[in-house]
Amino acid sequence: MLAVVLVLGIGFGARFLAPGEVWSGLVDSGSPYYRIVHEMRLPRTLLGLLVGLALGLAGAIMQALTRNPLADPGLLGINAGASAAVATAAAFLGIATFSGYVWFALIGAAIVTALVYAVGGGRAATPARLALAGAALNATLYSYVSAVLLAHTESVEAMRFWTVGSLASADFPTIHRVLPFILAGLLLALATARPLNALALGDDAARALGARPGVIRVLVIVAVTLLCGAATAACGPIIFVGLLIPHLVRPFTGPDLRWMLPYTAVLSPVLLVGADVLGRVLGSPGELQVGVVTAVLGGPLFLYLVRVVK
Repeated sequence: MLAVVLVLGIGFGARFLAPGEVWSGLVDSGSPYYRIVHEMRLPRTLLGLLVGLALGLAGAIMQALTRNPLADPGLLGINAGASAAVATAAAFLGIATFSGYVWFALIGAAIVTALVYAVGGGRAATPARLALAGAALNATLYSYVSAVLLAHTESVEAMRFWTVGSLASADFPTIHRVLPFILAGLLLALATARPLNALALGDDAARALGARPGVIRVLVIVAVTLLCGAATAACGPIIFVGLLIPHLVRPFTGPDLRWMLPYTAVLSPVLLVGADVLGRVLGSPGELQVGVVTAVLGGPLFLYLVRVVK
């Protein structure tokens, strides 16, 4: 599925190209289609792969840590924290490049992750309290972002599509800059799979099995910060990917995170890149931003999850 979606990401866009034209644009630097494939479709597809992986993994380990089946970086306000920090940097500090505001996105994501967990009750957190804390912070931060956009239209004009989640500005320099953060978050998330399995039994049982609950929580927060901060800095806040994919994966992997996390990492880009391709095709000759498409696709399934998840 991932291979098929990646091929579709390169082969389809707002402008129709025959398969032979796509191939010539991919392998022949003298082709008239080289710029379309190499400067637009290829980096966009690769960035969608990385961002989808990051958001899916962040959602999966958040659900495991909080024991909240509806945990998601977007719903719990983590993406909003990164967005608020980037909006602040763009409006008040004049920062307009990824290398400049990625650090603000990471700081914003880290602060909100810790704040949601603390307000939600810390070790005694319940799914309901975490959801309420996340919803409150999410609404507050997005209101702040909207106010900044309205008050500083000139300095944040380039952020208008970014705020709804977009891969339209993808290029290879952005991919090179975001890659180290996402790879570090990926390795850290995979490393927490076994300890999180133990933590699911409770803190006392986890300690008896040799795990250290406090260290596990810190590592998960760091991993979520790296994954969500880098993904949000690269293409804006995109919701539902981290919520949906773990639920779709869990029925055939079971609850063992050593299986669930790798499958989530592979299948999350299927949703994101597929949504981006769908947005380009349906919106031709323009496009629908990927954040809009994932919200439209994710909304009905989220309502289904609310009804069936105990």
